[in-house]
Amino acid sequence: MPQYRISEVAELIGVSDDTVRRWVDDERLPAEQDPSGRLVVEGSVLAEFARARATSARDPSGVERSARNRFVGLVTEVVSDKVMSQVELQCGSQRVVSLMSTEAVTELGLRPGVLAVAVVKSTAVVVEKPGGGR
Repeated sequence: MPQYRISEVAELIGVSDDTVRRWVDDERLPAEQDPSGRLVVEGSVLAEFARARATSARDPSGVERSARNRFVGLVTEVVSDKVMSQVELQCGSQRVVSLMSTEAVTELGLRPGVLAVAVVKSTAVVVEKPGGGR
């Protein structure tokens, strides 16, 4: 099972090293020492911790839908020509970019600062595993 150093945990969760150390000290996040004496967190433990702590903004649309991948965020940029537009949203720490008709952008009133929900329903999702033996 892969193990992650404190700095790697911090980067993956999006917090500081000190925050991760506090979680370990408070026994909220189990950690152990590796053979070189560094604190590490087991991958499966980190995965469960990340899932339990994950929060997303409430979907303000009130619409029930089958798509499970909804990202609530703020529109940060809209680049349009006569026919098509590129709309960028900041959804937590994730940047989501959508290409749509300029007519749709106008009808939805999308512009920087507007709250929006990106809904993704796809039959093809690519999952990659970084090199390095993890």
